[in-house]
Amino acid sequence: MTTLAASPARRIAAIDAMRGLIILIMTLDHARETFFLHRQVSDPIDLATTEPSLFFSRVAAHFCAPMFVFLTGLSAWLYANPASGPRSPRGFLLKRGLFLIVLELVFVSFAWSGHFPPPVLYLQVIWVIGLSMIALALLHKLPLRWLALLGGVIVAGHNALSFPGLEPGSLAHGAWTVLEQRGFLVNEGPVRVKISYPLLAWIGVILLGYAAGPLFSNKVEPSARRRILLLAGAACLSLLALLRGFNIYGEALPWTVQADPLHTVMSFLNLTKYPPSFNFLLMTLGVGLIALAWLEVANERVVAFCATFGGAPLFYYLSHLYLLLALRGLTAALSGGQAHQAGGIGEVWLWSVAVIAALYYPCRWFGRYKRASTQAWVRYL
Repeated sequence: MTTLAASPARRIAAIDAMRGLIILIMTLDHARETFFLHRQVSDPIDLATTEPSLFFSRVAAHFCAPMFVFLTGLSAWLYANPASGPRSPRGFLLKRGLFLIVLELVFVSFAWSGHFPPPVLYLQVIWVIGLSMIALALLHKLPLRWLALLGGVIVAGHNALSFPGLEPGSLAHGAWTVLEQRGFLVNEGPVRVKISYPLLAWIGVILLGYAAGPLFSNKVEPSARRRILLLAGAACLSLLALLRGFNIYGEALPWTVQADPLHTVMSFLNLTKYPPSFNFLLMTLGVGLIALAWLEVANERVVAFCATFGGAPLFYYLSHLYLLLALRGLTAALSGGQAHQAGGIGEVWLWSVAVIAALYYPCRWFGRYKRASTQAWVRYL
């Protein structure tokens, strides 16, 4: 098996490849939401009404947001510590965070609904990444050990928070909705606003990513970095096995023995994403850290393919949403105005592959342009 040569570029390629891998998996979930919306899944997923193929397709998508936010923090540390010497990431994080929020409010919301303004404005992953970057901009000067501790406390402890009895419409209720409770921030008027991604846990994840940045310094031997990543991933999964296995803490929905082994496994993996439970983050970050270590020694063609998309993540994100919007309109026109409904999850996979194939060369072109360009605005894409 061919592997990438040991070099400083190898660690960056692994980061881009990891980012690319998770956004490719994300494509499956977004194709599902475009062509399989008549088979919506709840959070956590209702095992009584969801077949295994749909369940595991949805679970695969669970890994996307946690690792993307973690890598956002890690990349911020790399930006702050280039080979030429340390620099402050505050300005970049603030501007990039605000830019992402505007994208969510204008371009992303339109891509999902096809209407501007949409009847319901869903504040989703791009919005929460933007706010997390702003939080990191305010906190990044803390010592790394404090950032790691704070991130760990937020990730592990937010499940224990509870503020019952807050009056809907009050400032306290609105703040709680933004931080920890998925629901409507504005539920009346021409545009209703719903928080799909509560913020608090994601601040913890981006802080952990930033604190992990020194692992990817060129001063750290690749073998030592891979060993630490593997140990950290294994530690997350071991803690998950303990907490989830005995239904101790970190997930509101306990798992139970089902009628057959497959559905028992499904029950164990049926974790809450909105907001992400501690067990959810142990699973996704644990597997993600192991995958990140593997990508440093993976086949170079696999790494290069994934890195093509990971090197232009926002370009791909916006492009694939608008391509799916165009495909939804085209299929509706061909079927007499009726929205096309996929016959099964297998068809959703085929739509995903088609979107990925269509965007491979545009992403490769833009990635090369981004690396060669000296224009500041290109960095934001």
